[in-house]
Amino acid sequence: MAETPSVTVIEHPLVRHKLTIMRDKNTSTAGFRRLLREIAMLLCYEATRDLELEMVDIDTPLMPMQAPQLAGKKLVFAPILRAGEGLLDGMLDLVPSARVAHVGLYRDPETLSAVEYYFKAPDDMGERRVIVLDPMLATANSAIAAVDRLKEAGATDMRFVCLLAAPEGVSNFTGHHPDVPIVTAAIDEKLDDHGYIVPGLGDAGDRMFGTK
Repeated sequence: MAETPSVTVIEHPLVRHKLTIMRDKNTSTAGFRRLLREIAMLLCYEATRDLELEMVDIDTPLMPMQAPQLAGKKLVFAPILRAGEGLLDGMLDLVPSARVAHVGLYRDPETLSAVEYYFKAPDDMGERRVIVLDPMLATANSAIAAVDRLKEAGATDMRFVCLLAAPEGVSNFTGHHPDVPIVTAAIDEKLDDHGYIVPGLGDAGDRMFGTK
């Protein structure tokens, strides 16, 4: 695992292996979707590593004991629609009690800026850790807009989880939100002239939903 003060790159062999298969243009829609769900669980593990615990009294089949459990209110997963939905299922497999906020954004093809079309979040955002989900951190304009909106809704403890990031996106995002750590499976070479990550894996939403 490679780490800077604000960016953690998961270098676990399983993550790297699954990501390689996802990059392959010959991987089917069903295979891509399955792998995204699997890799989401591994990314969630890292993004929740420092959750606070408290000791509680329980009874095992043999004796009473004190054991750790998550303290206070838990998590909110906030996928950026539509591609962020692909990470959500794997996260909920790991933390089924988490609440979900939805941030609907699309990227204007001319300006590459983010345009909001939907937002719905729990009322108690300030009392929970919010994990923002989007497979790609390219220009970071959508990620920045999503975090802006979630902060307006009261979120204060946040993480951004993505599958791939571009150096330009990381720089842009951390410049706007230095208080929100990034967890990613890889940082690729650069953005191309159309704002896509290269070598990348193509459009994650199109590959996940079979819409290309």
